[in-house]
Amino acid sequence: MKLFSKTLFARAGTALAGAAMLGLAAAPMAAGAQTVAVPTADNPFGLPADITPFGKADPDKRTATAIVNGYVITGTDIDERVALVTAASESPIPEEEMLRLRVQVLRNLIDETLKIQAAEADELAAKREEIEETYQQLAAQNFGSDPKKMDAYLASIGSSPASLKRQIEGEVAWENLLRRNVMPRVNVSAEEVNEVIKRMNEAKGTDEYRLGEIYLSATTENRAAVLQNAQAIMQQLQQGGSFVAYARQYSEASTQVVGGDLGWVRIGQLPPQLAAAVRSMQPGQLNGPIEIPGGFSIVYLINKRQVLMADPAEAVLSLKQISIAFAPGVTQAQAEAKVDEFGKYLSALRGCSDVEAGAAKIGAEVISNDQIKAANLPAQLRDVVLQLQIGQATPPFGGIQEGVRVLMLCGRDDPVDAGAPTFAAVQKQIEDERVNKQAQRLLRDLRNDAYIEYN
Repeated sequence: MKLFSKTLFARAGTALAGAAMLGLAAAPMAAGAQTVAVPTADNPFGLPADITPFGKADPDKRTATAIVNGYVITGTDIDERVALVTAASESPIPEEEMLRLRVQVLRNLIDETLKIQAAEADELAAKREEIEETYQQLAAQNFGSDPKKMDAYLASIGSSPASLKRQIEGEVAWENLLRRNVMPRVNVSAEEVNEVIKRMNEAKGTDEYRLGEIYLSATTENRAAVLQNAQAIMQQLQQGGSFVAYARQYSEASTQVVGGDLGWVRIGQLPPQLAAAVRSMQPGQLNGPIEIPGGFSIVYLINKRQVLMADPAEAVLSLKQISIAFAPGVTQAQAEAKVDEFGKYLSALRGCSDVEAGAAKIGAEVISNDQIKAANLPAQLRDVVLQLQIGQATPPFGGIQEGVRVLMLCGRDDPVDAGAPTFAAVQKQIEDERVNKQAQRLLRDLRNDAYIEYN
C-alpha cells in the first residue's frame, strides 16, 4: 500500500511547515571552556564554535512531548504521524534518521496546532463534516469501493484515522485563515502580469525544468552537521523514500508546503551551482546535496520541456502491453527459453494488427489502452516510448517474478504548441507566490507568540 502514502503526502493545498528550534543542554563544564565569539553577519548571536553543554539534561533522551498554548501533543501523536511518513519509504530507516524525523514531526505538529488555534480564535475553525468529507475522498481515491479499508490500513502501519483527520483539520483551518486574512490583501498589477508574459514570450523555445527541491540552511558553524543530515536524506530517497514526504518534513524553503515543487523554472533563474547540476539531469533523476549560498539543496527533476512549446509528455498514446508470465518453480533455463520464444514473436510483428493473433500461439496476454497520457508513464519508460515510431515496441522489461512485457506504440496524438499563458493564469501564479510568503510570516508570528512547554 505504499502508493497510498505517497498520494497522501502529495495532497494539494496548504500543508505542514517546519519551525526552527534550538536546544542547548547537558553536562557541567569548567569555567572558560568555551571560546568567546564576536557577533558577525554570519553569526549574529556570537555563538562559539566549540559549544560545551551545560547542566544534566540530555536532549537526545528528552520525551518528545509538548504543550502548545495548553494543547497536549503526546508521544503517541508523534508515533502515528511518523508512521505516515515512514510508510512511504521502501526501505528501513536507520535509527539516527528516525530520531531526526521524530524531531521534525514534532515541529510540524506544533505548527499544525498553532494553525488550528489561530483559526479557532478567528471563528474560522474547520467543520467536522468538512474534515470527514475530505477523509472519505482520500479513502475512495486510494481504496476504491470500500473506503473503510483505509481505517484498517492506517492501523496496520502504526497510525490512525484520528491522526490523518488532525492533519486534514490543520490544512483546512489554515486555508480558511489565509482566505480571510491574507488573500484579500494581496494585489497584483496589470503591469506586473504583462511584464511576466513578455519575458516568457521572449524565452520561447528555451529549456525549462520542473524541479522538486529540499533545501537545508547552513552556517559556517553547523555546515558539517547539515551536510551529514542532507546526505542521510539523499540516501533514503535513493532507497525509495517519497521525495514529497521528505520535502514536507525537512525542507526549509517556502516550497515545503507543496512537497518541494518549484514549478517550471529556467536555468537563468537558478543559482549557478544548481544550474550546472540540472543541465546534466534527466527526468526522474535526483542530485545532491549541492552546496549553494546559505545551505544545501537536493533536487529532483520532475520533467523538462521548452518554454511555450508543445510538451511531449502531454501526448496521448495508444498502447498495447504484451506480456508473458512464468509458472511457479520455473527454472532459469526454462524462463530463458520462453523469453527467446517471446523475442522471436516480437521480431516477427509488422504492426499492431498482428499482435493478438500471434500472442495466442505463445500464451502471451495483450492489454490495449488508447487514452494513456505520456506523463503518466514512469519517467524511464516514458523517454523510451516517446522515441518510438508507430508499430514499434520497447525492449522487453521485467523478470521471472513479475513477468516480462513490452509496450507497443499504436497511435500518438501530440498536443498543439502551447500559446502564451493567459493573463489570469499568470496573475494567479504571482498571487499564490505572495500569499505563500505572507503565510510564512504569519506562521512565524504565531510561533513567536506561542507558549510552548516541553517534557
